[in-house]
Amino acid sequence: TVRLAEPQFEGQTKEILGTSAVRAIVARVVEKEILARLTSSARGDKAQSALLLEKVVAEMKSRISARVHKETQRRKNALETSSMPSKLADCRIDDVTRSELFIVEGDSALGTAKLARSSDYQALLPIRGKILNVQKASVGDMLSNTECAALIQVVGAGSGRSFQLDAARYGKVILMTDADVDGAHIRTLLLTLFFRYMRPLVDAGKVYAAVPPLHRVEIVGAGSKANETVYTYSEQELHRLLAALEKTGKRYKEPIQRYKGLGEMDAGQLAETTMDPRHRTLRRVRIQEAESAERVFDLLMGSDVAPRKDFIVAGAASLDRERIDA
Repeated sequence: TVRLAEPQFEGQTKEILGTSAVRAIVARVVEKEILARLTSSARGDKAQSALLLEKVVAEMKSRISARVHKETQRRKNALETSSMPSKLADCRIDDVTRSELFIVEGDSALGTAKLARSSDYQALLPIRGKILNVQKASVGDMLSNTECAALIQVVGAGSGRSFQLDAARYGKVILMTDADVDGAHIRTLLLTLFFRYMRPLVDAGKVYAAVPPLHRVEIVGAGSKANETVYTYSEQELHRLLAALEKTGKRYKEPIQRYKGLGEMDAGQLAETTMDPRHRTLRRVRIQEAESAERVFDLLMGSDVAPRKDFIVAGAASLDRERIDA
């Protein structure tokens, strides 16, 4: 029992005496008395000391076991959370230089792409709709976003300043979105994520955009000759093809198929036009002038609305409405 005039306590509960001078005196008295009891040669004191020391050792072992168990569980949970997202359809080879990651738009395109891909070196990761605009969001919001976190985890090289290009799991990252306005928007959001948090991947020329065809023209074969299928990738290319067919007197089936999305293709068509390296066209995303690119990203995707509104108003007169998919 300690009596003093002006005690000082620690914390709101006032359970611990905080007066350092008194605490030192109490510690010294307790140490002296316990040491005398533990080292006493009396038979009763020896038996009590042995029981006390056994209890101390047992409590110590329990505490160590509990800490080891907790650390094991924590390590196990960390390993579980670091496993790849369930929707990733990974490739089989370990050669990073040959492996390719296709980021596809939605589960419908994923189903067709699974049949069209070469599973040896082509991996697929579907994303749901339009991901977070990371130009406006904080780092915490970006990391808590399911799609962004999954993409960073699958690439496997970290993000931001800690990004390590050598640790990337794929030699090519290919954005495969629909050939419409929504697809272009999703591709822009993905490029914003790569530009902001995985910039070395873009600088190294490892980010690509797939170029799916816009039209499918079936040319009627003469006599018993089989029909020929030709894909075009722009309106100008389509008009040139049709003009050439009319000039040579060849017929084609009407109506000409206009692909609005990748889901409209079957696996064979998707492989032939967009995924097979022997026939596909890829656009490599490059940053020739980093400052200019950053200004454009900030203008189109940033939080400052006024410059973007001025940009839209200035370009409204030159907009060709026929180019907008409705």
